[in-house]
Amino acid sequence: MTDTLSKHERNLSAFIHASVFSRYFLPLGNIILPLILWSINKKDYKFVDYNGKQVLNFQISLLLYALVLGVLSIPFLFGAFPNVFEVDHILFNSFKGFHWNINGDNFNFRNKFIPFGIAVIAQGGLVILNIIYTILGTLRTNEGQTFKYPISINFIK
Repeated sequence: MTDTLSKHERNLSAFIHASVFSRYFLPLGNIILPLILWSINKKDYKFVDYNGKQVLNFQISLLLYALVLGVLSIPFLFGAFPNVFEVDHILFNSFKGFHWNINGDNFNFRNKFIPFGIAVIAQGGLVILNIIYTILGTLRTNEGQTFKYPISINFIK
């Protein structure tokens, strides 16, 4: 497939994959920059069109997974720190009576922190998965190979 692709087409596709790392400098840059690059060049090059769709579908899927994990972990966070979110403690009106009873009957460490910890580890896993597959996608498309991301939902067809 590399015989039919121009160097410009391969470089542009690789740059669309690599532009995902703009998320560390620009909020939602992992979606905005690839979207701009893809929408400008999708009609001119089929290879760029295919790779742009792959990148955007993967990034939108990861955003959706992260939001679902975040929403699912909120009840465990509030359950783990029940007294911290009371108005009196936030306003420091009754701060001298504030203490955490970790060994007490009203606090079960395993039931409160383990699900929240699993959600935090899963969020970290999504970040690592994003970094690894973005690098793989960049390298493969620069070589002229097609690349399909795992766990990607096809929002853009």
